Amino acid sequence: MTAPGRRFNDAVTRFWSLAAPVYDLPALQRLIYRPAQDEVVAVLRAGGSRRVADVACGTGILAARIHDELCPDEVYGVDMSDGMLEQAKARCAAVRWRKGPAEQLPFDSDSLDAVVTTSAFHFFNQPAAMREFHRVLAPGGLAAVATISPPLPAPLRRLSVNPANPAHNPSPAEMRALFTGAEFTVTDQHWIARPLWTRGVWDLLTTGVKA
Repeated sequence: MTAPGRRFNDAVTRFWSLAAPVYDLPALQRLIYRPAQDEVVAVLRAGGSRRVADVACGTGILAARIHDELCPDEVYGVDMSDGMLEQAKARCAAVRWRKGPAEQLPFDSDSLDAVVTTSAFHFFNQPAAMREFHRVLAPGGLAAVATISPPLPAPLRRLSVNPANPAHNPSPAEMRALFTGAEFTVTDQHWIARPLWTRGVWDLLTTGVKA
């Protein structure tokens, strides 16, 4: 990771550690985060994955849901923020919580059946994260990425890019290229349905399997 990327990653981690106390507010979760989490749970239910990691798990809401609703053999929650992980550990002792970045996951190669992440991919080094997802997944393993991806016209997307800010909201085409570039086969991609009053937030779900 480059020096600017490390500084940005550190700043994001500090911010979310400070924001952890308000992250679980019911209205915030219901309006912003819940729709993407619902979709990911449905994908995992259909796939029957037994060893699942939620990357950038925050306070552990999705990882705890995966454990409680799907009952897989192993559920891991991975995050860089100590504040988020403290709340996650208090939420569900059955989930195995780990500290680490998306680009360097604390798992052996071929050790997981599914890797998921919601509403955080724009903060990652995206090609490196996708390669890491591929590394830790067993053959046939599933990657599901729900990312904020506003459907802006190309000229507006170019204007929105700030070279000083490594965060990037990828387009649908960019997401497909990231998956195929990391040697995944894309199996589905669609916009996540949201209530009318939250349509200012656009979530794109892309799923793929490791050959």
